[in-house]
Amino acid sequence: MKSHYKIIFVLAFITLFSACNKDFLEVDPIGKMSVDLFYKTDEDATKAIMATYDILQWMNARDWNSSYLVKTFPSDESNVGGGDAGDQPPYQELGIYTYGPSNAPITAVWQSNYFGVYRANLVLNNVLPETDLRKQILAEAKFLRAYYYFEIASMFGSGPLILAELAPSEYSQPFVNAAALYAQIEKDLTDAIAGLPLKSAYGMSDKFRASKGTAQALLGKAYLYQKKYTEAAAAFEQVIASTEYALQENYSTLFLQESEFGEESLFEVSWVTTAGYDWGTFQWGGARPMENNITWQLTGPRGDYFVAGTTGLIGGWGFNYPKQSLYNVFAEAGDTVRRPASILSLADLRAMGGDWTNETSWGWDGCIRVKYGTRMDETNGDDGAVPELNYGTNLRLIRYADVLLMAAEAYHMAGDNGSAALYLNKVRERAHLGPFQGNIMDAIKKERQMELCFEGVRFLDLVRWGDAATVLGPLGFVAGKHEVFPIPQDEMRNNSSAVQNNNY
Repeated sequence: MKSHYKIIFVLAFITLFSACNKDFLEVDPIGKMSVDLFYKTDEDATKAIMATYDILQWMNARDWNSSYLVKTFPSDESNVGGGDAGDQPPYQELGIYTYGPSNAPITAVWQSNYFGVYRANLVLNNVLPETDLRKQILAEAKFLRAYYYFEIASMFGSGPLILAELAPSEYSQPFVNAAALYAQIEKDLTDAIAGLPLKSAYGMSDKFRASKGTAQALLGKAYLYQKKYTEAAAAFEQVIASTEYALQENYSTLFLQESEFGEESLFEVSWVTTAGYDWGTFQWGGARPMENNITWQLTGPRGDYFVAGTTGLIGGWGFNYPKQSLYNVFAEAGDTVRRPASILSLADLRAMGGDWTNETSWGWDGCIRVKYGTRMDETNGDDGAVPELNYGTNLRLIRYADVLLMAAEAYHMAGDNGSAALYLNKVRERAHLGPFQGNIMDAIKKERQMELCFEGVRFLDLVRWGDAATVLGPLGFVAGKHEVFPIPQDEMRNNSSAVQNNNY
């Protein structure tokens, strides 16, 4: 199933990394194939769209430059961790808000999203809608371009809007604001919805591909981020009414390989364990996508101090340690379903026969992360493969519980508290919690904090709610600055039309 996700080709005209960055565009071609000879068949179009999906793998598991971690470390969920304060300084900067335009992971996020836009544009500008499959592929490319631009809009607030391949003389593209980016996102997603199949129409080998519900959910999210609440509620309602999705009954297995592409999944990034990397074949710092998810190894409990007991986890490299304050949120809510599937206290760990032997280690705050944990049964140590380098667990980008909670928020903000309560309580019911009490928006925020922890949404939630200065201020967040990331220095240097964000 996951083998379909592998990149099958490299074209001469696909270059690294940003469609706006001269330094990365001037790369010698890896392969040779004329554009005039490509994009002629369904097979060509399929290879091109696979290359566009493949950026999702690369951007989220690019050794020390993971987009997932860039969205996670500035939140209040976890400490950056690592060996000490000098372990991966660019990541450490994200946790204390000392990053600037030269921060490498932030630069990588910018580059990889624009590389994704570039590949989507190649599909959209060269594939002709001559068969049903190619029509579907064009819809997928519209969705993917919208996804990559959503990342730029939500994380950077502005950027070039590029819809075609650029000549060298056109590298300096003007910046547009978030509203202009969102307008294109809405257009692309509306077009994609019309051309994408339902999830149920895909065979198992194609479940990673965007479906109609995927595009509807992202459209609702784009509306929500713009505070277009009525439109957002309508988009989410289409996903809910389709009956294509449901909450998986057993939350404890929701993030394991056995539940990948399951009933709750709208969109996932897929990796495999079968590449069999060892210390000699793993491409540290490489530009080519890896087929494993090294991010899970980076963020596992540091093996120097971790005793697994019956947790099923093995040691990692110690980044992304959960904060005790998050554990307390679960405990205060009485959530005994999601808590053990997300986070363990030291007492919980010891009750399972495990231990932590250095309570003064850097970043340690008394807890172990279980969600997306380093599980021995989800990696590969066969035939010389190194387990640390072969995790295949998928990253869930959009799932049904998130849709229900976003729908609850949109309905509440649009004045329909009945629908808001209905969808909020559906998520609470799965966690064996009773109907919410008190202020409904406070309840939605708390539910998102528990349900979606360690999924890369908390920081952006706090920013869009206007809560970031209050919640994250003690960590270093500065209002009027840190709501968006800085435009990377490479872009500022090579694009004469680039405009830096405030206070960077």
